[in-house]
Amino acid sequence: MSRLPGSSSLKRKRPDLTDGEDVVYKLIHSKENMGIWIADIKRETKMPDNMVKKCIKSLQDKNLVKEVVNIQSRGKKRYMAVDFEPSKELTGGDWYTDGKFDTDFINAAKDVFLKYVFKQKVATCDGVLEWTRKNAVFSVDVTAQQVEEILRALVLDDEIIEVESTGKEEFASVPKGKICYKSKGGVRGEKKAGAMASIPCGVCPRIIKCAPDADGFISPRTCDYFEKWLDF
Repeated sequence: MSRLPGSSSLKRKRPDLTDGEDVVYKLIHSKENMGIWIADIKRETKMPDNMVKKCIKSLQDKNLVKEVVNIQSRGKKRYMAVDFEPSKELTGGDWYTDGKFDTDFINAAKDVFLKYVFKQKVATCDGVLEWTRKNAVFSVDVTAQQVEEILRALVLDDEIIEVESTGKEEFASVPKGKICYKSKGGVRGEKKAGAMASIPCGVCPRIIKCAPDADGFISPRTCDYFEKWLDF
């Protein structure tokens, strides 16, 4: 019987495996962190369907093989040796948890990046990535591609804008022509000021005694603060 490729520890059949289990296990193990679809196991081993399923079930019971989720084809059962962790190509990376899109993590990342851009006024993908790593913002490793995806999502959400750096004035720290992101002036979740808060009357402690008529002791006409606001 020809042997399938694998590590040196697999050159000899495990004593607790049947011949069928040994063949299936070596095939699965050879696929390392990509695993293998059950239909491909049947095709490559040329074993009957019921025998393949029986071998896989036994290997799972012996804690040698596990079923993993492929986000691109959830309906296809895929198996991997317990020695390996699924590749990001299968799991979708840090945006996914147990094969499901991690909405909470995405929203948290959006909030963090939005506040950073708001504070910096102008930011680049590289700058955001460096800041997150330097400050250990996340407990998982975030890639440049993921940072860019979040920033673009914020652009689509109309939270920030994407522009090309001119290399001058506010873009002085960013090379000319490089894509960067600008704040639109607010941070998600912050309460916007009401109409009265934009004029001195909205925060004046003596507004109760203020009268609109010209003869009032305190009135907009005689108010120094109101006059300075109008001049501004």
